[in-house]
Amino acid sequence: MSPVSIADISVDRRGVAAVMAEMGRRARAAAERLAAAPTKQKDAALLAAAMVIRANVDDILEANAKDVAAAKEKGLGAALLDRLLLDEKRIEAMAKGLEEIAALPDPVGSKITEWDRPNGLHIERIRVPLGVIGIIYESRPNVTADAGALCLKSGNAAILRGGSEASHSNRIIHASLIEGILAANLPEDAIQLVPTTDRAAVGEMLTGLDGHLDVIVPRGGKSLVARVQTEARVPVFAHLEGLCHVYVDKDADLDMARSIVMNAKLRRTGVCGSAETLLVDEACAATHLAPLVKDLLDAGCEVRGDEATRAVDARVTAASEADWNTEYLDAIISVRVVKGVEEAMRHIARYGSHHTEAIITANQKTADRFLATVDSAIVLHNASTQFADGGEFGMGAEIGIATGKFHARGPVGVEQLTSFKYVVRGAGQIRP
Repeated sequence: MSPVSIADISVDRRGVAAVMAEMGRRARAAAERLAAAPTKQKDAALLAAAMVIRANVDDILEANAKDVAAAKEKGLGAALLDRLLLDEKRIEAMAKGLEEIAALPDPVGSKITEWDRPNGLHIERIRVPLGVIGIIYESRPNVTADAGALCLKSGNAAILRGGSEASHSNRIIHASLIEGILAANLPEDAIQLVPTTDRAAVGEMLTGLDGHLDVIVPRGGKSLVARVQTEARVPVFAHLEGLCHVYVDKDADLDMARSIVMNAKLRRTGVCGSAETLLVDEACAATHLAPLVKDLLDAGCEVRGDEATRAVDARVTAASEADWNTEYLDAIISVRVVKGVEEAMRHIARYGSHHTEAIITANQKTADRFLATVDSAIVLHNASTQFADGGEFGMGAEIGIATGKFHARGPVGVEQLTSFKYVVRGAGQIRP
């Protein structure tokens, strides 16, 4: 049994429901201040927090080591351990992410469009914060920094509920953010971290915290997202599993295909943009399939394939129907030979999670067909699926990759964390 933290004891004495309700009230009050906060003040908080994170690197590493040790004792898999692990490079990336978010244009108050009516009314559509955003996430402690910073920049208060496996890391990263916020004279309640690992806290968030929570962003495994989508009484930006595909077309350059496939699968197997299924056009299978499969196998990746794939290398094991539906988050990939781009797209439509798909081809017409037809949040031509990342899109960071179609889709950055309102200016007009 894992040790109970002081924070958990404190929450137990007061009751989870009471603590969460108070967090909601405090977040709403902070959101009202943040909505009117000047850009310079928000940016100053983010830059100060980046400095604190750098200054606290040794303490963050120490806290993370406790989390990793406990996770290993519990038998967490390699993919989850990779998501959990922090090193100096990843901590520096967190700090840089805060600086990049500070450098982004402030969406709050920006004019989306404007027009004049024949009666003289001038109408503007203006970006405004969503209000209070709840983020429920697992494993990755860097989400604490990314999500908190994105919410702050977009004028929203955040309530963060990280996974118990990263509790030590999350607390010290959160404390670093708060230090930066206070240095900029912004409300401490702008970014709150749920002070308990009790799962009842998630249930309280899903009810909306007495109307104080405006939207929930789940970032984690399929079961977490499914629970949030089923039980939430507030809008959800769903970050579903990343069952990503790479399709190698008959007109693909072999060297390019080999490079992209290896990167898409093995750069980091535990990220949601990691390719889980490779589809190869039968028209190029004779020249492309064996080298692609050999590269993966030689690099230590398990390959599960259809009959045609098994025929090119004895090390390939048989793929089952379940494999086409599986997000491995590990050094495993399923491989199928298909009859051209149309069958590839049908496979993706049947088994994909609407996250990220890539086509490798020198034929622009084929590429355009794929990009226009495949119904996923991100589609790429001649590039690795591992670019499915807000930072790589120039957003500084992301809260997640939204796979739904309402309000936000793809990387959720500062603009996606805003809504809009209409500002109408008149000169005494009345409606006849």
